[in-house]
Amino acid sequence: MSRRRRFAAAALAAAVSLAGLGCNRDESPTISIGAMPPGTSWYVFAATLANLLRESVPPGTRVEVIARGGGIGNPILVDRGDETIAIAQAATAAWAHSGHPVAYEGRKHQNIRALAGGLNRVWMAAMLTEDYIDRTGHDTLERALLSDGPLRIVMKPQGSTVPVVAEILFETFGTSRAKILADGGEIIQVSANQIPTILRDGRADLYLETAIRGHPTVTEVATTTAVRFLDYPEAVIQKLTAPGITRTPMPQWFKGQPGSIDSVDMGTVLITHKDLSPDLAYLITKTICENSDAMAAAHRAWEDFEPEKAGLLEKTGVPLHPGAERYFKERGWL
Repeated sequence: MSRRRRFAAAALAAAVSLAGLGCNRDESPTISIGAMPPGTSWYVFAATLANLLRESVPPGTRVEVIARGGGIGNPILVDRGDETIAIAQAATAAWAHSGHPVAYEGRKHQNIRALAGGLNRVWMAAMLTEDYIDRTGHDTLERALLSDGPLRIVMKPQGSTVPVVAEILFETFGTSRAKILADGGEIIQVSANQIPTILRDGRADLYLETAIRGHPTVTEVATTTAVRFLDYPEAVIQKLTAPGITRTPMPQWFKGQPGSIDSVDMGTVLITHKDLSPDLAYLITKTICENSDAMAAAHRAWEDFEPEKAGLLEKTGVPLHPGAERYFKERGWL
């Protein structure tokens, strides 16, 4: 057996009884990777990572992608040991760890640890339709949210980061879901694939989203509906900024952007349970950091990943797992 195989076998043996690493009916060890549904960048990342891990772990080890969870849900699943590792936003990992009052109703999920952060940038984006701007003259987030007229907002359902940021937006400007509805507006929460049709049909005025480079829904909306990308207000940026959430202008990726947009990067991090074997955590971290080219080749959103910064708190939002910390220190990156 090669040295790499011996090391991986030892890592798996030590990890079998720990968080998120169970056995199937034939007693084969399993590494589960929490992602999102097929077609998303997270699913592509998880599938690519799964293929890379299969080359490193002993034969017979199952590596499977869990196509559920999402930004809010994955930290919960990792915290209770239902997934070995999972992709999360640095923001949601930090919110889960500290018990964010809106996102996690004050419940702290302190078993979460980071393996590698800064995997890709995720900007908060807001778009008003040009039709709404022409009708009302409201061409900023502040004016739209402070208007007494009806405002129809479309976004993804609960479980996404977007509704949490929406609540922060509402609170910052002294409004609320109840007031928006009382003024004759709507808050439409549907799956991403329904949003472009709703905007094309003129059934919504404001679209809130987490956007990455090449985001399929945002790209479709921007090319099929006249929309204007908006700056996030300074007061909102200040409320959002925290470890793992950084003030970062969104580059001009989409039609409808006049230039870069004032926004925040919510970050992306790979997380695990604190009780995962240090050797397995080390192996997974090493696999990600030393195969960044393969990740970038799988999806353009991962082109900005800088392994040498992946262990910094500003990239992870939560403390590092000791196994990951050992890898970064060995590389001289911490």
